[in-house]
Amino acid sequence: MTPHHAVEITLTRPATHGELREACCGVPLAANADRTRLMALHSARHPGGALHALRRRLGTRLPIDVLTTHYPDRHGQVVLNIALSRAADQILRQDAAAMGQRPQEVLRQRVSAGVARDQQERARRLEERLESLLARHTLEEVLACAAGLLYGRQRRVPTAP
Repeated sequence: MTPHHAVEITLTRPATHGELREACCGVPLAANADRTRLMALHSARHPGGALHALRRRLGTRLPIDVLTTHYPDRHGQVVLNIALSRAADQILRQDAAAMGQRPQEVLRQRVSAGVARDQQERARRLEERLESLLARHTLEEVLACAAGLLYGRQRRVPTAP
């Protein structure tokens, strides 16, 4: 069985009710006529295949601008779609102008910094938990337990959502 890959469809303009109705007859979409973005799940061996097949199926029915996938590609890269409110966009543009940079670059820096902070916080919490475990268990016990859990996860067969 092939996995389902979530694909986000960005439209060049909001779809009409008729376009959405016609598209939804051929492809199950999470759709809202008041928005320019839609979501679909599509079976494929890899995310690129899902994008290609969905573009073929929907290309003549909707004013599609961009199709993206939310699953990592073979290099581990994940597409992030960031929708900013008007107020947040205005603040970002003001900050970028004050720093002499493009808004996209400032946004990239801020997202990267946020991800780095999150990773540091997760690492800190993990260290605290490990210290707590090592206060009550030997290093060998902790390592044996971790190895058993990791081995068990590798052997599990993933199921389709």
